[in-house]
Amino acid sequence: MVMEPVTFHITHREVADLREFEEFTELFPDLESLPLYQAALRQLENGGIPCRTLRTEVVRCGSDCEYLAKLHCLRLAFQHILREPLNYAFFVDAGRQILADLLLYADKDPKDFLIGYQAMLNYIQDGKNWRDIEEELCSKGVKALTFYDVVMDYILMDAFEDLESPPSSVTAVVQNRWLSNGFKEGALTTAVWSVLKAKRRMLKFPNGFMAHFYTISEQLSPLLAWGFLGPDETLRDTCMYFKEQVMGFLADIFNFQKCKYISVEELARDVMLNLKNRVDSICQRFSPQ
Repeated sequence: MVMEPVTFHITHREVADLREFEEFTELFPDLESLPLYQAALRQLENGGIPCRTLRTEVVRCGSDCEYLAKLHCLRLAFQHILREPLNYAFFVDAGRQILADLLLYADKDPKDFLIGYQAMLNYIQDGKNWRDIEEELCSKGVKALTFYDVVMDYILMDAFEDLESPPSSVTAVVQNRWLSNGFKEGALTTAVWSVLKAKRRMLKFPNGFMAHFYTISEQLSPLLAWGFLGPDETLRDTCMYFKEQVMGFLADIFNFQKCKYISVEELARDVMLNLKNRVDSICQRFSPQ
């Protein structure tokens, strides 16, 4: 019996399907080409990767396993980045400039913030304080003392979540149309300061990391609360832009297309590139016109 040769005819639609498949494989690269990510998956399987809060959906990962593996890689990358004094100086200067510019944008005096910011830097740069810092942050559920875990996850993402669901007492004041905007902003500031004062009273270390953090928060939290919740649309747009850039940076560094999970060094380079792009965008938005 002779078999007739089989001929395959590819239609235009099938060609399109092949292109879509190529795009799919670009989104999900061959894991064999990502040894750093592979090592993180093995770590996850064999010993686990501690995590305070799963941010899988927020950073647009496909699964909790992907998030945890990438989290492990990024912890190593941030540690690598901050060993370099020039990178450390960039982080310090960028944080100071962005937050001070945000205060200036809202016609607030940044003096007290700058004093508190420098006091925080002096505190964390003193090695004698590191044991206390670790104890304080561990009590808050922070699993690793990295820039991602402390600044991005614990401080910024938690703050954005809190602003999405403010206490009813706050929304009642802000939404009361019989009160002037000046009174509303003053009442909001008083409410924020009262919360921070109550938290201070519960601190184990009255002059520790959280105390310094609350000092900075006293200057920034009322502004952000008023920006996100208040009636000033221009300020709200600017605060939303700041949030979008922060969350965009997080999505970037958890993205296989934006960061190469090949080695700690290559991942660190990509993280810095994405960070500098976002910082430049924020500084341009906040700069005086």
